[in-house]
Formats: sequence, C-alpha cells, structure tokens
Amino acid sequence: MRRSDERSLPALTLMAAIVCAPIVFAPSFASGQSPEAQPPIKTPNPGTQPTTTAATTPPATPATAEQIGDALMAHQRYQAAIEAYKKASPDNATVWNKEGIAYQLMFNLTDAMHCYRTSDKLSPKNSNVLNNLGTVYDALKQYHNAEKMYRKALKIDPNSALIRKNLGTNLLAQHKYEKGWEEYKAALKIDPAIFNDNSRPRIQNPASVSDRGAMNYYLAKGCVRAGMPERAIQYLRMSLNEGYANPKKIIADNEFAALHGLPEFEELIAAQTQPQDQKRQ
Repeated sequence: MRRSDERSLPALTLMAAIVCAPIVFAPSFASGQSPEAQPPIKTPNPGTQPTTTAATTPPATPATAEQIGDALMAHQRYQAAIEAYKKASPDNATVWNKEGIAYQLMFNLTDAMHCYRTSDKLSPKNSNVLNNLGTVYDALKQYHNAEKMYRKALKIDPNSALIRKNLGTNLLAQHKYEKGWEEYKAALKIDPAIFNDNSRPRIQNPASVSDRGAMNYYLAKGCVRAGMPERAIQYLRMSLNEGYANPKKIIADNEFAALHGLPEFEELIAAQTQPQDQKRQ
C-alpha cells in the first residue's frame, strides 16, 4: 500500500484551474464494474428445467481498487475515490493520474501536482498527464510552464483537439491573442464539437476580469466557427460585460458576420448602443 504522507513538492497556493474555454482534463477512466453490481441469477419458470443453478453460477469478480475509485469519481465522491486509488498498486501510472484529477477537482493543487508528476515518472510521454500538469501550472498562473507542458503533449499527440484548446486558452491568458486564436482554430479543425464538450471535469477560471473578457471574445469566435451561434452570443455578452469587447468592435469583426440578423444578437448590440439615460429607465 502506498504511504499517504509521501510528498515531493513544497506547499502551493490553492487556486482553481483555468477554464475559459473551460480548461479541462483528459482522464481515460476505465469502465469498471460498480462494487455493488452483481451478475443476475436466472430464476427458472415453474415446470421448466433450470439452465443454471446456484451451485454452478460463477462467483462475481471483485471490483479492483481502481474500479471502485472510478465509480466513486462518477458520483463526484472525490475524497472517497482518492482513498480507493491509494489502495491500488503504487506502480500504476494511470491510477496516479486519476488520483491527481480527484485532488485537482477538490482544489488541492499540491497533491494534484505530486500525483501527476509521479504518473509522468512511471510512464513518460503520456500526453494526458502532460496536459493535466499544464492545467495545474495554469491554475497557479505559471503560464510559461503550462505552455511548455502543452507543447510537450502536442509533440506526442499533435491531433488532440483538447490539448490545442487548452494551449489556446493559455496563450490568451498571456495576451498572445492571435496565437491563441490560431490554436483554437486548429482545435476546431480536428474536432468541430470541442467547444461543446461537457463530458470532462472542469474547474473555475482564475484569470483577471480583463483577461476573461478577451478569452470569452475569442471563445465566441470559436463557437461561430463550430456552428453554435447561441453559445457565441453568450460569450460575447460576457466579453461585453467584462469590458473587453464593444459593439463597434464586434460589428467590424468579420468572424461574427454569421450572427448578424439573429434576433438575440441584434438585441445584444442594441442594448449596448442605446443612450445611457434609456438604460437607466
């Protein structure tokens, strides 16, 4: 059993991991059997010869520590999942990665970083683990280190839309807007639905209000390209509220031409351009 008090890192500031385009993790949870699940026992109909008896029914295979942890993660019982993962083999890189995700979802970046680094040592060149390390660095606003992790991950898996989206958000946080937008476009080319992926865990964005405004503006562009006009308008509204965008800038941007004429878009622009005295009424 792994010692729970092992630590290889100094204490880190607790922060949420960034997600403007929500930064997300890339776990590949094994689809394990729930610990309560048992194979059904067939009950014979009256007057028929049973095909299976209790004596011949094979015993259920006990769930592994990893499978139990996965089931607990699915129910958002992160602390219980961590305790289950600790009972797995200490040489299992996949379990260390999953444990890191559980810690990060509890905003414990110190232990999340420890788990990801241990997973990386056990199984180097795993793009998922490098991506997850990048999200921790982003959460700590160590954007240069995060960018290095994402670029290392892309050398292993250049066709990962998820990693390219995370890198794009990272570059936007560094005010490298055009480079960030290029990564968003590359992500969309690989997976047009990448901005609509709600299946992965995600955490809050610690970026400043002005940075979030820029990120939401470029997210709106990505959503237009992905054929999600309603979501694009939502991101534009947030960007306007955060002071990055203005109606003139939006109307002049050809990326938003497809939104012109949509009632919700026209209402958004009209609400921003009407005289201040009318807004107060």
